[in-house]
Parts: sequence; C-alpha cells; structure tokens
Amino acid sequence: MSTEKRIVVITGAGSGIGRAAALTFAREDAAVVAVDLDAAAADSTLAEIGADQGLALAGDVANPDHMERVVAAVMERFGRVDVFFQNAGVPQAARPVEEISLAEWQRIIAVNLTALFVGARLVAPIMKAQGSGVILITASIAGIRPRPGLSAYVASKGGAIAFAKGLALELAPFGVRVNAICPVAVRTPMITQFGFGAEEAEAEQRFVATIPLGRLCSPQDIADAALFLASDAASMITGTAFEVDGGRGV
Repeated sequence: MSTEKRIVVITGAGSGIGRAAALTFAREDAAVVAVDLDAAAADSTLAEIGADQGLALAGDVANPDHMERVVAAVMERFGRVDVFFQNAGVPQAARPVEEISLAEWQRIIAVNLTALFVGARLVAPIMKAQGSGVILITASIAGIRPRPGLSAYVASKGGAIAFAKGLALELAPFGVRVNAICPVAVRTPMITQFGFGAEEAEAEQRFVATIPLGRLCSPQDIADAALFLASDAASMITGTAFEVDGGRGV
C-alpha cells in the first residue's frame, strides 16, 4: 500500500489520529504536510517525521483565509496535492439538545462540516487539473448510528458522510476519489469530552460495552484505514462511509 512520492496533506496532524496518520504515511515514503491549529503541535509531528520529508503549517480549518494560505504553501513547495486528509474535528459534551447553546452548535458545525467545504473547494480544482487525487474525511460511526445526547456532533458527522458521497460523485469523472472514515470512539484524550460526565476509565468502559470487538479504536487503526483508502489498493473505492468501528454499526 505504498504512497511513495505522494504529497499528503493532513489536518489535525498535531495529535491523535492526525499524528498517527502523518507518521504512517511518512513511513510509506510520502511527503507529509502536517496542518494543525496548534503550530507547536504541527512542528512536533514534523520533527518526528523529519523536516526533509514534509512541512508543518498552522491553520484553522474553518477559516477560509487560513486554508488558502495552507494550500498556497503546499503548492509553492510541492506543486501538487495527492491526498487531502480532512481529519481535524471537535467533540461535543453529551447533554440534552435544549442545553446546547447556539454558539456551541455553530462551532461544531463549522469545524466538523463547514471546514470540509472550505478545504474541498480549494483542492478540488488542483486534483481535477492533475486528473487524480484522494480526499479523505474523518467522520464517525455516530453519523450512522447515533448515541443519545450528541445531537450537534451527530449532525456534523452525518453531514460529513453525505458531503463525502456527494463530492465523490462530482469528482469521479476527473479521477478523484472521496471517502469518509467512520471510527467508533478512539482512545485519545478527547474521549473524556464525550464521556457523559465520567472520568476517562469509566467513559472508556461505557463505550467499550457497546462495541462487539470489545475495544476502542486506536489512532493507528484509523491511520491504517486512511493509508489503505489513499493507496492504489483502493482504486475502485469512492463514496463510501468506511466503518472502522469494531462492529458497532451492525
């Protein structure tokens, strides 16, 4: 599943899934652009990869000006974008819909959904001109099989899946593939923010109890799925909600 010599842009690359994906693609000889809201976190990921094999950029994925600068910097350095992994996202603390403020709703939708549009409208023309490319989106099994109390998050991830499917149809004639990756809960510090008021260990136990394979996802599980979907081994896969969920969606 080599991605040798491909230019791979990963958002949210400073930690968790994004960092694991950056290291995984780098091991397959891709040039990796690590994008994160936290410049120091992006720099840390690049330091582990090696500065000669990539680029670290700071940017807010929901800010069009930031992303225009990111894509411009990638094109100036590499001249192409082969894989655009839209991984950055934010969680939602579980609570009833009437307790969710409009400001929280807007932030979740902005980062988890609107940002996908912001990024895609920048890279789609590049990939069309190339006649090739892969766009990956970190969605969630929650967008397919929701949990209660996460209405804003569920809406954002369900929208992400629908966006991936629509974009896949639009870009298929140009040789560009688009897929959404749908993890179950991932073992990162973010899990406590979904934890229904629980401490980390209790939150994990609640999630694990609903997963047939009996464990959470690891960031590496999602990185491996991204590598596969970006590779030529997945050349006939587009428009899918690719479930990496230990059977929870069954």
